[in-house]
Amino acid sequence: MNLFKRAWWRLWGQLGKTVMLVGLFFVICTLVLSGFLIQSAAARAAESAKSSVGAVATMQLDLNALINSGKSQKPDPGSGQGGMIGAEGDLSRGLVDKICKSSVVARCNYSKDGVAAPTGQVKLHQPVPAPAGQDSGGVDFFKADGVRDLDSVSAFRNGDSKIIAGSGIKPDTKNDVVVIEERVARDNNLKVGDKVKLNANIQNPDGRLGTKETDFTIGGIYTNGIPDPRSYVPPMAAPSNQIYVTPDGATRLDGKEPAADGGVLKQATFTLRDPGDLDELKEDAKAAGADLKIFPLTVNDKQYKTLVGPIGKTADFASLTVWLVAVAGTVILALIIASNLRERRKELGILLSLGEKKPKLLGQHLVEVVACAVLAIGFAAAGSQLLSQAIGDRLLSGEVSSANDQAANEANKPDPSDPTGGANRSDEPQVEPIDTMDIRLGPADLGKVGATGLGIAVLATLVPGARVLRLNPRDILTKGD
Repeated sequence: MNLFKRAWWRLWGQLGKTVMLVGLFFVICTLVLSGFLIQSAAARAAESAKSSVGAVATMQLDLNALINSGKSQKPDPGSGQGGMIGAEGDLSRGLVDKICKSSVVARCNYSKDGVAAPTGQVKLHQPVPAPAGQDSGGVDFFKADGVRDLDSVSAFRNGDSKIIAGSGIKPDTKNDVVVIEERVARDNNLKVGDKVKLNANIQNPDGRLGTKETDFTIGGIYTNGIPDPRSYVPPMAAPSNQIYVTPDGATRLDGKEPAADGGVLKQATFTLRDPGDLDELKEDAKAAGADLKIFPLTVNDKQYKTLVGPIGKTADFASLTVWLVAVAGTVILALIIASNLRERRKELGILLSLGEKKPKLLGQHLVEVVACAVLAIGFAAAGSQLLSQAIGDRLLSGEVSSANDQAANEANKPDPSDPTGGANRSDEPQVEPIDTMDIRLGPADLGKVGATGLGIAVLATLVPGARVLRLNPRDILTKGD
């Protein structure tokens, strides 16, 4: 008799057991499919996070590496002065501009800190004079930040500061342009386009500091919206005395003229298109002429990890669930099928005595189990998307809550991946973890759960069913189990 007909009669005749087997397969396939859907949703979220945030690679001088390399300037034995960093420790703008052209860099920025001393033409804004007899502590300076793009500065990016006249600093801005705060402009009767002089600070060979009047042009006036302090603060700490220049302009305020390939930078940051592109960026940096031992590239992928951390842990839990359910399901089904085979020993013995081949008997059982599995896969596909969404959202909300608690506990701790020691933390855009899952049921997910379900069916049938191939009719009918 055809094994398919026997399998059909058996399934229909033992309807209760058939429903039980379909139900067990349904639970297994639903959990497995839910795991696959959560994994797929997490992968899509991670890819989206890569394109929206990427990772930030920072390049700046490693002073210890420079000293160990022997490239720093040696001290003059007769001068009594210590050694100096020298030109080998200068991170030039021209080199960074070459690295910025790398195909893996989405955007780049660089900066240089500096100060400018007031002159008779441009005085500091100081609404509250220093108390009698109190020294300013040597901070009677403008704080001059050399930036590549003023719009990238956090205060301008989030709207706390804004240009009210002229324009800000751009990558193509000339190195003699300065942007000042409106209170400084008002105190000194300055407007956009005026030529002004600021005192650059020069370190003389004997170690003493000097000044040099340096020409600038006011390119823009901004307001930061921070009111004047009600009590005395050193001028350099007053928000109104913050000025902005180009990185080359900050070099000029050091008393140096920018070299042909640009001025000296404090650090450069490169936003990668993908957090995994650091190695390629390093190769491009070496090709541009960078010494990565003295100017190492380190990635701060904190934002990316913040975004995908909780959803990644949810996906890991889903992967573990898939494996556990698959293994447990195979074992449970194998035990059930082994029990069914023992109950059907007389049927097997009679069919073998009538001349039926052992592989066909095993094939009949395989057809029965696979038929139940196919039905269960269809039912699982119909309802797993809603179930996966509910399970995924529940798991993800727990991970997000844990991540937020951990972030709150570590808010004041230094970030070891940030080579600046957290100095630029306030300049990084704050991101929140991904807290939603986009569950989509696609052909690939159905294919994976189908292969998993059928694989479980085959293993659960063949392992206990192999005993059938070792027995003969006499053993089955006379020896019982």
